[in-house]
Amino acid sequence: MRVVIAEDLALLRDGLTRLLSAHDFEVVAAVESGEELVGALLTHRPDVAVVDVRLPPTFTNEGLWAALEVRRQVPGLPVLILSQYVEALYARELLADAAGGVGYLLKDRVGDIAQFVDAVRRVAAGGTAMDPEVIAALLARPQRAEPLAGLTPREREVLGLMAEGRSNAAIAQRLFVTEKAVDKHIGHILDKLGLAPSTSDHRRVLAVLAYLNA
Repeated sequence: MRVVIAEDLALLRDGLTRLLSAHDFEVVAAVESGEELVGALLTHRPDVAVVDVRLPPTFTNEGLWAALEVRRQVPGLPVLILSQYVEALYARELLADAAGGVGYLLKDRVGDIAQFVDAVRRVAAGGTAMDPEVIAALLARPQRAEPLAGLTPREREVLGLMAEGRSNAAIAQRLFVTEKAVDKHIGHILDKLGLAPSTSDHRRVLAVLAYLNA
């Protein structure tokens, strides 16, 4: 699986390269700026890009915007964004095109190698990998308090795991319940939020996130 890495800190860039290479990824480019990222993505068309939000020269959101620019030219190009902080606006921008293959993780998650590698693979496969802290921030938004108030505590828990991009099986395993119970909870959640059911896990996640970001 071919990957492009964009990270301005040389030590972290080298660490990501070594980590992914050790897990059967082929790092075809490791760059440090938004401009270099655009060129690398258009040249290599990788299976997935792992991108720091803040890159030179302004260290604001060059990484995100470079990735979004390339996704406009190559729809659905899988991108996993890394950020130091929870910034829901960036997550919203990344999800806006609904083309699939997106992720947003805090950099601290890289320390959990299994979780991080799983997220990269999930995004590369066209899925979604959202950081639990980002989801928690979205769920806590005041303007969504009234609709979400109709959910039971268990349904809110399931909703958070859905929005992270977890499958029904993974949710069931995490909560120590059956998949049938998870299916039932999800049906209630979608009904209460006024969202149409979907047979696609990814479309379901995008629907939930679109609702939370509205």
